[in-house]
Amino acid sequence: MHISPDHLSRHLQQQLAPLYTVFGDELLLTFEAADLIRARAREAAYIEREIFTIDHHFNWADLQQRSSNLSLFGERRVMDIRIPSGKPGNQGSAAIEEYCRSLPPDTVTLVTLPKIDKQGSATKWFKALEQAGAMIPVSPVERTRLPAWIGLRLGMQRQEASPDTLQFLADKVEGNLLAAHQELKKLALLYPAGALSFDQVKDAVLDVARYDVFKLSNAMMAGDTVRYTRILEGLQGEGTALPFIVVTLAGHIRALITIRKGLDSGKPLMQLFKQSRVWSDQQKAMEGAARRLGPQQLIQALLHVARIDRISKGVAEGDAWDELLQLGLRFAICKQGPSLGNRRATAAQ
Repeated sequence: MHISPDHLSRHLQQQLAPLYTVFGDELLLTFEAADLIRARAREAAYIEREIFTIDHHFNWADLQQRSSNLSLFGERRVMDIRIPSGKPGNQGSAAIEEYCRSLPPDTVTLVTLPKIDKQGSATKWFKALEQAGAMIPVSPVERTRLPAWIGLRLGMQRQEASPDTLQFLADKVEGNLLAAHQELKKLALLYPAGALSFDQVKDAVLDVARYDVFKLSNAMMAGDTVRYTRILEGLQGEGTALPFIVVTLAGHIRALITIRKGLDSGKPLMQLFKQSRVWSDQQKAMEGAARRLGPQQLIQALLHVARIDRISKGVAEGDAWDELLQLGLRFAICKQGPSLGNRRATAAQ
């Protein structure tokens, strides 16, 4: 049984499963889901709590022994099993499978894991957890959903803000929900319940956004100059290594060239994505850029990246960060060009 974090509270009011597995790479939401389960267990008189943090030194026999021992006072308990690496190893895998085959009585077991990839979700130990109890997969809050998420959180503390203010907040805390949570709590301390003005939020909230190169690439592909510039400035301020940025952008432009040539020859888009190793979170931006930009434009962009690489290595003159900005503007200028479908229609005429 899979339960969305948004529906977890309602589920817990109706029933308490013997086993919960919370997994994902968004720490704040993972912590909140796990805390909700622990709180509900306390309300249901699961008084005792045993915590097991799994590392490569952990003795799995200890978990088996403790789970088979009844509480000294006959009280209900919570077995809190934390596997930060998401990889229990051979011995741990066998121990988890055995544990799931015979869950201890009068016990709620809570297992917390990081994000589990496709290969990990196919393992026997993960399947055993899935079959024995409830799974709560925690996904990051996407950028498009972030303003609404912030608005919901403000509502929980009896505050509200205009759509423009919510978007401003989202831009400031993007990619860093823990910091977003702290900033929202700060607003609750600074201002009373009710509507928050833009100036109040602007004066109170720090710029705590956490950017990465893949977000920079997505903004470039989409031709979103404002977002591209903001992320680039963030990466520069954080001291991100130029070679890493250059290699990432060059790889994505090469993939774009492959996809564009494939589309011109009539190959299926999903086949091209698989061939170029373009994952789901990048596909929309990559498709838009591939249909919008011509092969020659993409080759020129790749040559531009090669020049930036030489500048970053000191073998050519120029400002690498300024050239990266110009590269992003190159994609934005091309954004107004005709689509692949329109060009074909024009040629047919």
